[in-house]
Amino acid sequence: MTPSTSGDHVYRPLHDGWTLRAGGDDPPGLAGIPASVPGSVHLDLLAAGLIEDPYQDDNEARLGWIGRADWVYESVFDWHDDGHERADLVCEGLDTIASVWVNGQEAGTTANMHRTYRFAVRDLLREGDNTLQVRFRAPYAYAEEQRARHGDRPGPYDEPYPFIRKMACNFGWDWGPTLVTSGIWRPLGLHSWSGARLAEVRPMVRSDGVDVHVRVERTGDAPVTVTADVAGVSVETKLEQGESEAVLRLSVPDAERWWPRGYGAQPLYELTVRAGADQWRREIGFRTVELDRDAFKLIVNGRPVFVRGYNWIPDDCFPARVTPERLAERFGQAVGSGANALRVWGGGVYESEDFYSLADRMGLLIWQDFPFACSAYPEEEPFRSEVEAEARDNVARLSAHPSLVLWCGNNENIEGHQHWDWLAPLEGKSWGAGFYYDLLPGIVAELDPSRPYWPGSPYSGAPDRDVHDPSTGTIHIWTVWGSRDYTHYADYTPRFVAEFGFQGPPAYATLRAASSDEPLTPDSSHQKADDGQAKLLRGLGEHLPAPDTFDDWHYFTQLNQARAMAFGVQRFRSLMPYCMGTVVWQLNDCWPVTSWAAVDGAGRRKPLWYALRRSFADRLITRQGTEVVLVNDTDEEWAGTLGLAARDLSGRVLAARAEPVAVPARATLRLTPPEDGEARVLTAELGVERALFALAEDPVMGYPPAEFAATVAEEEGGYAVTVTATTILRELALFPDRLDPAATVDDQLVTLLPGESVTFHVTTGQELDPAALTAHPVLRCVNERPRPPGSAPTCAVAS
Repeated sequence: MTPSTSGDHVYRPLHDGWTLRAGGDDPPGLAGIPASVPGSVHLDLLAAGLIEDPYQDDNEARLGWIGRADWVYESVFDWHDDGHERADLVCEGLDTIASVWVNGQEAGTTANMHRTYRFAVRDLLREGDNTLQVRFRAPYAYAEEQRARHGDRPGPYDEPYPFIRKMACNFGWDWGPTLVTSGIWRPLGLHSWSGARLAEVRPMVRSDGVDVHVRVERTGDAPVTVTADVAGVSVETKLEQGESEAVLRLSVPDAERWWPRGYGAQPLYELTVRAGADQWRREIGFRTVELDRDAFKLIVNGRPVFVRGYNWIPDDCFPARVTPERLAERFGQAVGSGANALRVWGGGVYESEDFYSLADRMGLLIWQDFPFACSAYPEEEPFRSEVEAEARDNVARLSAHPSLVLWCGNNENIEGHQHWDWLAPLEGKSWGAGFYYDLLPGIVAELDPSRPYWPGSPYSGAPDRDVHDPSTGTIHIWTVWGSRDYTHYADYTPRFVAEFGFQGPPAYATLRAASSDEPLTPDSSHQKADDGQAKLLRGLGEHLPAPDTFDDWHYFTQLNQARAMAFGVQRFRSLMPYCMGTVVWQLNDCWPVTSWAAVDGAGRRKPLWYALRRSFADRLITRQGTEVVLVNDTDEEWAGTLGLAARDLSGRVLAARAEPVAVPARATLRLTPPEDGEARVLTAELGVERALFALAEDPVMGYPPAEFAATVAEEEGGYAVTVTATTILRELALFPDRLDPAATVDDQLVTLLPGESVTFHVTTGQELDPAALTAHPVLRCVNERPRPPGSAPTCAVAS
């Protein structure tokens, strides 16, 4: 790679020519393996053909030895004295317990995946070839050693992840594999410089300007001129001998404000800071953010924002594989479903600059957990110093991003202390409270006071309040999925729901590619949740028939996931403005698995995604109990004539009412629909918005066997599949990935009354069989015709 040069500064990536070997003699024979940087041991072993794909079948179970072995990365690079006074080896991410060696001498050590390290190596370099080694200690060995030293802590898994500052979900989760990694997971390079270096730049943005906090490191005592420029405004100051910090205040009264998606535009301004020959550039956005702490209401530029979002987990077990293009696809899927926020969950990592910059441009609000999740954590050394260092590093690093609107101390650890029977096994030992109530809020207040801090989620606003109290702060709802039917969401009247979810399997093509089973069964899909397969079937409850075949299981459980989450999201949105947030667990997966995600581990949208697109729509018609609720989450009044009709299954109107309505901006309106004892469905229409609600559960609806007419026409990029209903068609769905794994469809789960039509647009680069596109199991509906024993069900195509 080409070095980057700026005056007295040269940065040279050191990503080429690496090899990998096992440390010591166990396991034997692993040496001279070509290695990729950034990357990880698992990926290098996979590329060399030394292990099977960890995501395939049950291969994960045979790879535990990798996390219990030491590993050594080695490279040789050419260096010649260029006259610079300093040469620093900059390691943006080492995973995790490592020592760095230059020409056989130790340059430094690391113990934290979440930090950037800089080691002065000028005196270790020599003319010509230089050897660079990064020696990784087995993460299990270190974590188990620390656990023995400090005493075990309670948590959901028998894994030592609280005892190492590393991505917790590496050690397995109820949606993820146990693949404990080592490696150089972020860029590594040599920075040669003289004079002054910008060691830290923290822009504290106001609505009308920015205060730029600068810390400078230098090689001598000469004065250093520091400048900051943004939007045509420039400020300069001078650091005299012995001075290393300055604040440059820039006033930009005419700056356009940055807004969340759905509230306005996202103008960004380039901020440039210089100290001598060194230069720092970022795009910033002018906005303010506040938190109403009792109601847990995010307020941006003085306006309350209803949060429609997803929880975000690492998009791959091996984060080096998450490219900017992949992030853009995921963010597009989030925005395409109507979301305006992502919560970066605490069992993962602080994400890349690409992640937050993309959120800046797209107007996605980012809630950032500090990486603590679902366990008691020791607060003793070396952990306290490591947590402080990583927090200072990342709070400063991310301060420029307008999309970042909240720092949160942890995920579910305060709940664990209150409700998960931790007190007896803790025996008075530390559990993380000092981090969440003291250390982390202190660092945020010092380094990033422009953003609110929240100690954890769920959390009700004070340490002595029950985190399960929905009347204040945030809650997580796991009674549904854990033990209760999804209609139990209606029993909650929360202020803000930061987590809730319901499982469903991945797309057929994802499952097929990850399993060599013939034929596929429900157990062909990875399932990590406790009692997960039984919960999937129990969750069908009275809503859908019990499945007889794999294909029925796949369709019904995906459909049930979509219905469950649509029910919850619409319930919480109907409570606006009392409730001001609904954050679904979860957007994405890190591998192919049956999980709570809307987008599976291969990036395919599940039926849940389409249901959430309807439920996250700016304007929503929803049925809540005996009422119809109109939700208007736009800046314009929603007015017109609302048509309500109670109908039988033929679509015949049994009772109807039309009335003028006007829903104010960012408000809701509740109405009572007409009733008729014979009615089976209710339709509601206002302008271009239309909703249909079944008035009973599907197994007792008495649907006629489905009949329809279908046509398939080629169009640019694929096919148009038009279905016209002869009878009611309940939850019509098209699954083209069964024919072409790369094929996608623009809509799912459409209910048609007799005489109504829908056109599905299938995108594919393959030639597909038109008959297969309209046949089982590609085309499905709930009220498919009964099938003879041993045959597949089908929707009958009328002639």
